Amino acid sequence: MTNQDQLSTELRRLRKAAGLSGTEAANLTGLSQSKVSRVETGAFMPTEDQVVALCSAYGAPAKVRRALVAITRDLREEAASARVVFQRGAWRMQQRIGKIESASARIRSFQPTIVFGLLQTRDYITALFGDSLPDGERDQTVEARLERQRILESNREFHFVLTEGALRWNMGGAATMLAQLGHLIDLSCRGRVRLGVIPWTAPVSVPVLHGFDIYDSRAVLLSTQTATALVTDEREVADYEKNFAEVERYATYDGVACSHLARIADDYRQLAAESHQ
Repeated sequence: MTNQDQLSTELRRLRKAAGLSGTEAANLTGLSQSKVSRVETGAFMPTEDQVVALCSAYGAPAKVRRALVAITRDLREEAASARVVFQRGAWRMQQRIGKIESASARIRSFQPTIVFGLLQTRDYITALFGDSLPDGERDQTVEARLERQRILESNREFHFVLTEGALRWNMGGAATMLAQLGHLIDLSCRGRVRLGVIPWTAPVSVPVLHGFDIYDSRAVLLSTQTATALVTDEREVADYEKNFAEVERYATYDGVACSHLARIADDYRQLAAESHQ
């Protein structure tokens, strides 16, 4: 079993290994046949009890059942106070997000204010956390976020959309932003990720309140000043997917996006040179 979309893939494998059709699985668990199907395609996020029921119907070993329940618990809707996150260790939240990313085959992200965590450089991450954490914990959190980025080497589908405004927020100074722009250009132009850039000159008609990450079609992660929340309600996830489709149409890609990134990088290069005069 691969790490990609573990929950859906493993539940589908277990059903087939048990020799059951979707209808038979539904009859044994009290779920509808369509819900069993949507669980296996990643379109529906089951509860822990539903996962236990499916595993029991399929005769799954206890170890497998525990693992799938743990994945489900990570994906279920949750909100955590930023103060609680920092007190318990912000790096733990990075590890938790990493688990969600590892359980997903498709990751879509939109950011109007900062660079995506999976695409941030070390200096950008360090500047982003600033003095909000003690030095030792900040270093641990930076390493945890960088560890998450190893997932970019996998064959998952990554689609990122960000605004020029996010890149104009001079996080850490011109030198840090210049290196960050270079990293984005490298990732985008080499085709490792699909990166869309919405230039400031593009007229838009969609209000933007905050960034968000969509995992397959079953969970959305969003952060505010005081909380990080994971949303799994089907209707809310669908709303975010619609919102992503709306902002995506304003984005430029490939060579055009790289030209915008290079233009912004040139401005930071000039700003860095002026600061040394």
